[in-house]
Amino acid sequence: MTAAACEPLVETGGPKALSAAFAGTHAWCNEKMVLSDSLSDAMALPDFFASGAFDRALDVYTEKSGASDRRAVASMWSLYYFSSLTIPYLVARVLDHQVLPVGFEEMTVALAEDGLPRTFGVSHAGAWQDTDDADVFATLAPLMRGHLRDVVGHLKAVGGIAPKLAWNNALVYIDYALRASGIEPLNAQADQLIGHKALPDGSPNPFFDCLRHEDEDGARVCRRKICCLRYLLPGVPSCGSLCALPSQRNQ
Repeated sequence: MTAAACEPLVETGGPKALSAAFAGTHAWCNEKMVLSDSLSDAMALPDFFASGAFDRALDVYTEKSGASDRRAVASMWSLYYFSSLTIPYLVARVLDHQVLPVGFEEMTVALAEDGLPRTFGVSHAGAWQDTDDADVFATLAPLMRGHLRDVVGHLKAVGGIAPKLAWNNALVYIDYALRASGIEPLNAQADQLIGHKALPDGSPNPFFDCLRHEDEDGARVCRRKICCLRYLLPGVPSCGSLCALPSQRNQ
């Protein structure tokens, strides 16, 4: 689908979809990112993180999950946050050339009953770009500079998790979205994302070497550099071969 063929919003048989790319195998994105006007129980992200609401959300998830390790709770919370934010953004961006407005200051978030992020709200449907952008750092700039850096700081200050862990958690879903798109050049872009020590502006690349794709027993596996700590949460399954800890991969 080309940018010229897109309408800002398309009907999906129910509420209007934010992106034409949120269909078929990606239809679940309609539950994760919507227009803010249609998300009545949401809170603006700056208010959510600054008002104590984030701290209370972690408390709720701690109680619901029966966990005792605050870092593991915050890390798992961030996995829900990053998956719901980054995958819809990249699905729209790489499949429909649609750049959704994902700036931290302009988004809202609604929570589920267990305190985990449920749905994000955006102010509008964004803009369409006719040409493909071969620069993965340019593609991700709205996320990295305009959103992820803010959230990583709050995760450290309130949740107690190291920035390296938070960036690794975000990268898992970014890498997945790029490689699962079915667009072959995006595999090379994903490799660039984890293979460059510095960003184009010369600052350190927080994604550098956070994931490794390796051959193991005849299969290609993706492996984290830093464990997400989910093994410290009761009843939460291991992430298998993705885990950074050898002892946890077969649990």
